[in-house]
Amino acid sequence: MIRALAFVCTLNPSPASSSSQLLADQVLAELGDLGVQCESVRVADHDIRPGVATDMGDGDAWPGLREKLLAADIVLLATPIWLGHPSSLCQRVLERMNADISETDEQGRQLMYGKVGAVAVVGNEDGAHKVSADLFQGLNDLGVSLAPNAVTYWVGEAQHGTDYQDLDERPKNVAATTRTLAVNAVHLVRLLRQYSYPPSS
Repeated sequence: MIRALAFVCTLNPSPASSSSQLLADQVLAELGDLGVQCESVRVADHDIRPGVATDMGDGDAWPGLREKLLAADIVLLATPIWLGHPSSLCQRVLERMNADISETDEQGRQLMYGKVGAVAVVGNEDGAHKVSADLFQGLNDLGVSLAPNAVTYWVGEAQHGTDYQDLDERPKNVAATTRTLAVNAVHLVRLLRQYSYPPSS
């Protein structure tokens, strides 16, 4: 069984509508069609403390989410663009993941080795490539692998007020890109299960 975990990094807690949630759900639907067991976590619904430790104590929600992360094969970060950057909650997820950057398995490999990363970005103007590049670098630093075309995104015209969730239908290019992301991510998970990375020590 392949497992996927989506961290939806909208600033809006549930039950507010969210374009990031919508695009993440569309990615998970494609993965589900490929037999992947999927779970979505809206980060704003959880008390994830700032810091770079695995447990910040006093009701910190990250330890439980970290268990889900460690059990996942595919990790999706879904974020809006704010001031040209991923949301602050997306950055916080990466910072909390960073607590494990020096942790290794019995063969000296980072704990995230064998996991496949993916990114979903929404915004009202250009910036999806910049945001995905930032997230790709963070995921790579943590030992997560990236398949080709590991991002799907939608951005509206500059200074336009339409949100992704307000569109009458999903654009064909977004649908195709989302499908490609899912297919390539699952393919890479299967390859890494068959041919794992060599020992690092």
